[in-house]
This record gives sequence, structure tokens and C-alpha cells, in this order.
Amino acid sequence: MNQGFLPICRKDMEDRNISQFDFVYIIGDAYVDHPSFGPAIISRVLESKGYSVGIISQPDWKQEDSIAIYGEPRLAFLISAGNMDSMVNHYFVSKKHRPTDAYTPGGEINKRPDRATAVYGNLIRRTFKNTPVIIGGIEASLRRMAHYDYWSDSFKRSILLDSQADLLLYGMGERSIVEVADALNSGIDVNDITFIKGTVYKTKSVDSFYDEIVLPDYETMKENKRAYAESFRIQYENTDPFTGKVMVEQYPNGIYIVQNPPQEPLTQQEMDDVYELPYMRTYHPMYEEKGGVPAINEIKFSLTSNRGCFGGCNFCALTFHQGRTIQTRSHESIVEEAKLIIQDKDFKGYIHDVGGPTANFRHPSCEKQMKYGVCKNKQCLFPHPCKNMKVDHKDYVALLRKLRNLPGVKKVFVRSGIRFDYLIADQDDTFFRELVQYHISGQLKVAPEHISDAVLMRMGKPENKVYEKFQKKYKQLNEKLGLKQFLVPYLMSSHPGSTLKEAVELAEYLRDLGYMPEQVQDFYPTPSTMSTVMYYTELDPRDMKPVYVCKNPHEKAMQRALIQYRNPKNFELVKEALLKAGREDLIGFDKKCLIRPRNNNYQVEGQKKVTSKSQKGKNGEVKKVSKKITMGKEVKQNNTSKKTIRNVHKKKKK
Repeated sequence: MNQGFLPICRKDMEDRNISQFDFVYIIGDAYVDHPSFGPAIISRVLESKGYSVGIISQPDWKQEDSIAIYGEPRLAFLISAGNMDSMVNHYFVSKKHRPTDAYTPGGEINKRPDRATAVYGNLIRRTFKNTPVIIGGIEASLRRMAHYDYWSDSFKRSILLDSQADLLLYGMGERSIVEVADALNSGIDVNDITFIKGTVYKTKSVDSFYDEIVLPDYETMKENKRAYAESFRIQYENTDPFTGKVMVEQYPNGIYIVQNPPQEPLTQQEMDDVYELPYMRTYHPMYEEKGGVPAINEIKFSLTSNRGCFGGCNFCALTFHQGRTIQTRSHESIVEEAKLIIQDKDFKGYIHDVGGPTANFRHPSCEKQMKYGVCKNKQCLFPHPCKNMKVDHKDYVALLRKLRNLPGVKKVFVRSGIRFDYLIADQDDTFFRELVQYHISGQLKVAPEHISDAVLMRMGKPENKVYEKFQKKYKQLNEKLGLKQFLVPYLMSSHPGSTLKEAVELAEYLRDLGYMPEQVQDFYPTPSTMSTVMYYTELDPRDMKPVYVCKNPHEKAMQRALIQYRNPKNFELVKEALLKAGREDLIGFDKKCLIRPRNNNYQVEGQKKVTSKSQKGKNGEVKKVSKKITMGKEVKQNNTSKKTIRNVHKKKKK
């Protein structure tokens, strides 16, 4: 039975006759009690195990007492920066401030600090010197070991040290937080909790380790980028719960950061239990006067069906956070949640999404995975699908059919990422056909990211011919079904490995496709991705070979502009890029050209033909005159006045 939102103030605490909370949870987001929000899951899981939790959402980090409204918790403070990394939440890749924050009431900005996890941790430590502090969430998870920080362009320590926390939980954390809570509740000192999977701790003693991997120490990595690339490769190879080992990273003054292996995946029953907890499924009503929390709009009528991703894209942090092993909910659990959605007064008949990191993954990539773990040095889909990979969409098809047949449901959309290379590898067209027929509306968004095989190789994505095969099949299915639906490809500029040459190739591809994307994602070097390590070290950790990296902001702007070369605002950047790339052949009036010349002898983009000749001015000087043909009328332009041009026309008439 739902008992309402968790306490968010002292009055709520008193109304529940709670004298001291077991845990006080500091959150960088507004308080949204929905299973798409990590803090909601963690707090509800703890509540289900009998622990009391008080929420402090978006405390004023400039006020010392903002985290002390409940006093000291019995067991620990918990900290999460929120559903997003606070730095990604605050800044575009250009490092300019974002104008809104979807996780704050009314989209208001500046309600959480930069590097929120570390700021909150230090704020607590100034007031509560000895109370255990436990950090988690995406921000902490991806900064658990030494890492490159794009925003400061520096090499940073583990966030466990910078936040002054005692323990870090990485990954999704449901099982870990309960084990930690039980350990603390039994009287074990937080400094002695060194045995729980999915945790990172600090120590000055290394005597108890067995079969550990000693990574390069922090000072060495700070001075030697190659050492960091090697360390990251080792970490990447130990993200599997079945084969991962304890890893140790040394810091000055005899401090060691120790990462235990990941937690094992949740069983389907455990996943069902997590998503069937009594969430209120929306933001706290105290936010109504500011218009609510914008982020709820994307997920309120969506369903999570899976976790994890064996796609292994190098620019994605999922391998480090959720892992490569797929975890799923049962059909029954998802259908029951759909029935709750249908009862919502704002539901209009449309389920917005059924998926997860990758919508069409509903089982582990192969049977061996659950016994032996994922392969350390091989990917399931890259560079080609593994022969052991199980390609089967039957379970997902059956789930979608059940959902769209529910009373009150008009349409079920699939908006999570569709892994098109996995889809095209399926010999059975049933899912592809039903996806096109029932589960998109006008357009399908997919992520080829680039078309240059050289860049795709650095991205960990399949060759472009795979996307072309998918594109062709998509068109055929639409024609067969009598539909006119489009593909919207997500593209990325300036990824490591992309020079101006590859950027021009992508522009030419878009020209031939007759498509100019409205949005382009410039590569964003976020912590703990393979691509970010490439960006920082200019080495590919997989083979330690040098990689070209576009770091100059002006060149990044040129690569981005090439993807949107038809936009008149990008003309000068595109022109400069083509000249630098030695592709003057793409400036002109041939149908293969990207832009048309401007200035003096040249006309603006969109004209049909230009010729030039010399003409003597009044004083005998030679002037260039351009003749343009626009809408069938011949007009001469030069540096003379409009009156002179009119005289030229009069002479022609005579």
C-alpha cells in the first residue's frame, strides 16, 4: 500500500514519529519518486528493508546547516548528484552554461553546485566529522578511480578522496546498498566494510588482498598519459561480475583506492521487485507552484524493460555503469506498470517508450555469458557480430503485442535506442516489420554516428555498410506497408579519429542522402569512456596506437558545420574547412558541390550559374562583372552603383 512520498522536511519527520532517520539522502535533483530516477529506487529499496530515509533535495550548498535539518542519521549520509552528472547537466560540450535544468522545478538553473557529489560530501564533513558518508549515482560511479576531467582539462583523483566520503557504490546499487545498510546496522564500522561487491573504499593496508590487480599509481598516470591508457584498458576488462578482479590504485601518503568486482546482475524476480515498489510516480507536490519538474515529461508514460548493453560503443559509459550483461523485467511486471500508467488522469492513450539503454535487447548476448562472463577482449557486435551471439526478438515482440492490446492504449512507441546492427542480423523480419507498422510515428531515430569506417572503428561501431543495409530494408518495409516514414540518424562530429577529411566524407554522404540534420552532437568527453581516454591520451587503449584528436575549438566548429553545410550561418566555416582539407572541388556549381562561391566574382548559395568577364569603368580601370541567372532573369553585378547597373540594362534593350 502506498504511504505517500518519503519525508522531505522536519515536519514530515515529526508527523511520522521518527526521532532519528537511519539514512539521510542528499540529492542534487528535485525529489521525483519515480523508478526512472536512481535516488527514488535506492530510497524505496531501503524503505522496503525496514530502514527509514529522509530526503534533502537540492540543499543550499552555501549554507552549512542545509544538510543538518534532520540532525545526524543513525547509520549514514547518502549522496547522489542526481540522474545526470552535474557537469554534463550544467554545461554544453562548448563549456557554455546550459540555459535550463530539466531536473529542477521550473527548469531553473544553479540549484546544485558543479561537482555536486564532492561539494555535498565536504559540506557534510564540516558539520558531521565522524558520521559515515556513502556516495553513489552516475557521477560517483564514473569517477570512482583516477580519471580525466574535461571541464578543467586535468587529471583528477578518485572522487572518493575529493568528497571525503567513506564508501562509494558504483553501478545501479540496489543490492550493494542493502548489504552496506545491513553491515552498518549490525555494528560493523564503515572502515571495515571492504568485502561488498560493487563498492570502492580507501585503505592504508594492502595485506588482506588476494589475486588483486595493481594499477599504475596516481602520480605516474598524472605524468604519463600512456600509463593512464593502460590502466583504463585493465579497468575496462574487469567490468564483468563473473570475471572482474579487485583493483588497487595507489595515491601519495600511503593511501590506496580499492575497487571490488561488480555486483552480479539482478535476477528477473529481483528486477520485478524493484520496479513494483510503491513509487508515487511523479514529482513532490511542493514543486507545483513552479510548474513541476520538466524531466518527468519524458518518462511519465514510459516503461523500463531492461538494463545493461552489450553494444559496447566506446563513447558510452554504460559498460562502466550498468555493465554488458542484460537484465530484464518479466512481461507480467511491465504490463502491471502499464495498467498503472493507463489509470493516470493525464494519460492520452500513448505509451511513449518500452526499453532501456537499448530497446531491442531482452536477453544476454549468448548463453556462455551467465556462466563465464562477457569476453574481456571481444565485443558482441563489433567489428562483426560474434558467431555465439543469440539474435532473437521474439520475447520483445510478444511484450509489445501485450502492451498495445491493453484497453485504453492507442499506440505503443519505441523511442529508446534501437541497435540497428543487432536488428539487421535477425533473419526473422517479424520485429522489424511490426516496429515499422505499429511502434513509430513518422520517423525512427537511430544512431549510425558516422559513415567513415576509420572513425566508426574508433567508436566501436559497425562499418557503414551495415547501416546502409538497415536503411535499405527500412525503406522496403515502409513501401510494402504503404507508409511514408523517415529515418533520423544521430551523427557525431569531432570524435577521436575524425580529421577534416572524414568530416568532409560525412558531409558528402549527407549531400547524396539529401538530408541535413537539425541537431548534431559534438563529441563530449565524459568520464570513464574509452573515447574520452582516446581524447585525453591520443592513444587507443585497445591497441595503444596513436589516434588523431580534434581538440582545437575552431576545428571542432568546422567539423560540426560540415554536417550542417546547408545552413547559411555555417558558410564561412564550411568554406574554410573545405580549403584546409584540399577539397576546393566541393565549392562551385556542380551538383556534387557542397557550397557555392560568394564575394566579388561569386554569387550566393542557391544560384544556378555564374560567368565572369572584364569591363572597363569610366576611368578606364578594369572591373570584374559577374553575371548571374536567377529565376530566368539575367542580372549584372559589380562594384558600381545600382544606377550603373540600370544603364547596362538600357544599353542591352537598345
